[in-house]
Amino acid sequence: MRLRDLREDHDLTQKNVAKYLHCAQNTYHQYETGKRQIPLTLLKKLATYYNTSIDYILELTDDIKSLNSTKSTSNNNSKKVELKVK
Repeated sequence: MRLRDLREDHDLTQKNVAKYLHCAQNTYHQYETGKRQIPLTLLKKLATYYNTSIDYILELTDDIKSLNSTKSTSNNNSKKVELKVK
């Protein structure tokens, strides 16, 4: 995972990121070192914060750009899909 690289590139400490994620610094350290699996909700939060994709954080791609930044402006007229639960 690229958690440490992203954190250091943004000049943050583990304590800073842990506070943002509302977890203990030791817990975040375990996410960085792979000793603990990071929950998907926290991965989403970090991807948003670092303006990148979860795929980039997980090293599934080398493209640091977020998925939102690659969308073309012509997609602005696309229809919204709403899910209704009965």
